[in-house]
Amino acid sequence: MASGGGRGTVGAMTGAETDIAGSGFRAVAAARRSVRRYDGRAVPPATLERLIAAASRAPSAHNRQPWRFVVLEAAASKARLAEAMAARLIAERTADGDPPEVIAADAARSRARIGGAPVVILACLDATTEDAWPDTRRKKAEHLMAVQGVAAAIQTLLLAAAADGLAAAWLCAPLFCPDVVRATLALPATWEPQAAITLGFPAAPPPDRPRLPLTAIARFVDR
Repeated sequence: MASGGGRGTVGAMTGAETDIAGSGFRAVAAARRSVRRYDGRAVPPATLERLIAAASRAPSAHNRQPWRFVVLEAAASKARLAEAMAARLIAERTADGDPPEVIAADAARSRARIGGAPVVILACLDATTEDAWPDTRRKKAEHLMAVQGVAAAIQTLLLAAAADGLAAAWLCAPLFCPDVVRATLALPATWEPQAAITLGFPAAPPPDRPRLPLTAIARFVDR
């Protein structure tokens, strides 16, 4: 049984990784935006494979690499997922007593975001990668470490997409209906859907979004 925060393996950088290290990472990170409207062009299969490979370089506790990715490209697959998720949204929001017109608008927006993207990548957590602990406290910590690993892989994928001139949006909706996502896509029971990443070429240059200043987000203890 492993303990605490694990260590990843360190290997020699590939040629591609060396290029990334010297090609203005800060500029790519600063240019990345969340984009939900795409121009309809297909994303080449080789590009998708390259993005997933980049995501797999993210850090993870114990180097367990808990991420699993499900890539949807066909219109029928995306529509099936979008409709199933919208149906759950409608049922739950109706039970909440929300106005029907508000529910309908939210469901339509959800369908459009998922069904209208050239590619949807489901990021999942494979629970079999987690160590088993006898107590709740450590079980929760172990699971949180796996969640953090998947999140790191998603961010790496988003940055790789930006470096390739693609746009993407990180949608958290699968967290609200993981059973629906699993059933619709026939995923293993141990895969926990964490996010849906919509991906494509941007329909228009995305606007900048304000960020909090360093004084609001960082505390330099020794200064």
